[in-house]
Amino acid sequence: MRSYMFALAAVLVSTSACAQSEEWPRTESAPNTVAYIVSPSNGETVSSPVKVQFGLKGMGVAPAGVEYPDSGHHHLLINRVAPMMNGPLPSGESDLLHFGGGQTETTLSLEPGEYTLQMILGDQDHVPHDPPVMSEKVTITVE
Repeated sequence: MRSYMFALAAVLVSTSACAQSEEWPRTESAPNTVAYIVSPSNGETVSSPVKVQFGLKGMGVAPAGVEYPDSGHHHLLINRVAPMMNGPLPSGESDLLHFGGGQTETTLSLEPGEYTLQMILGDQDHVPHDPPVMSEKVTITVE
């Protein structure tokens, strides 16, 4: 029984390592593409709910699952560093929001405090482009 448990643990570790090192094909981003947060502005003090608008120059917006040249859809990082770029952006996390319908704005209910917001574009499979299309971080204070 003990050797079975060690063998099972070894399989699980090697499977996990392979999954983490797997590289997904990345879609090339268009040259000189710029992603940015239109509003709120960096350093702005706002009240909740907070309207966040996304901007994009050099590429277009298309819903997730739609393969269209030089396009992608928005993801919003809230108080977090950018995730690994070698696979689909994780879903179901409260600090990484997916806008797979092609939305270009959202409204967030945020508790009072300081927040960083950053937008990253994902391709039809939620994989960041190569090179990644990311906005600068915007820091806001919610009163």
